[in-house]
Amino acid sequence: MINVAAPADARTGKRPPGIRPPATTRPGAPRPRARRLRPLWFCAPFLALFAAMYVAPIVYAAVSSLFTVHRSGLGLTAPSKVFDPLGNYARALHDGAFTGALGRVALFGVVQVPLMLCLALALALLIDAKSARGKGFFRLAGFLPYAIPGVSAALVWSFMYSSQSSPINRLLAPLGVSVPFFDGHLVLWSVANIVTWSWVGYNMIIIYSALQAIPAEVLEAARMDGASALRVAWSIKVPAIRGALVLTAVFSIIGSAQLFNEPTVLRPVSGGAISSSFTPLMSAQSAVAAGNYPYAAAQSVVLAVLVGVVSFVFLKLTGRGGKA
Repeated sequence: MINVAAPADARTGKRPPGIRPPATTRPGAPRPRARRLRPLWFCAPFLALFAAMYVAPIVYAAVSSLFTVHRSGLGLTAPSKVFDPLGNYARALHDGAFTGALGRVALFGVVQVPLMLCLALALALLIDAKSARGKGFFRLAGFLPYAIPGVSAALVWSFMYSSQSSPINRLLAPLGVSVPFFDGHLVLWSVANIVTWSWVGYNMIIIYSALQAIPAEVLEAARMDGASALRVAWSIKVPAIRGALVLTAVFSIIGSAQLFNEPTVLRPVSGGAISSSFTPLMSAQSAVAAGNYPYAAAQSVVLAVLVGVVSFVFLKLTGRGGKA
């Protein structure tokens, strides 16, 4: 049946009530639903790579952690996997080496992260100062250590720390001072020094970029009111870049939990001060080397959950402080 619209009134130009004009659609025009789904096709490559390279390994590790490896006899037969949802997690929480690694990394983050961010903030404020000269050079010089791969940086610092070739101890020798960089109580801070040296410039660039977004009128008004440079930095600049400070803090917390390259490179020259389970990731790697993949997966899941909880609590606390 063909629906023909009634003609409009010649005097008023209106159509009779209840009569709608015929729908006009261009031939081949996309339907509304297809038009809404079109942006998803542009995201499809990213979503596919994200699922394959990020989601799938996480799911595989979580599932693997629910099984335990059983070996029977003299080890002449292949090990078998038995479904034991809590077995690996109970073992991880009672493993002194793994819990010690968690505590060591927690202490590392509590001390190193605030120190590193304070240095990055100080450098960013100095470069952003109105009287600063050579800003481009100092930005590049501060960022340069981050451009050096972590393994290469650790190799250079292993030479600096070596008891036989350390130029630091040679300079201190006339004073009768020798720093035992690989002493059991000092080795963690030797690693922290490398991490701080490598990442201060990266965080400094983020903070400096946030400082550039502060309106110049606000800073000029503060100076006209007689505020000193230190007062402007503390009362105006620092509160204005609070979001950048929180962002760098969360990144640093996550990075501390992933501590692996530096202690692994220093381990052969540490004289036993750095063990195979010095950090949680090194402990998981040792389990992988022993062929116990489910236990390594359980350790990784425990570490991921703890980091997620700490980051969430930190964001909640900083967010509440901002609302107050």
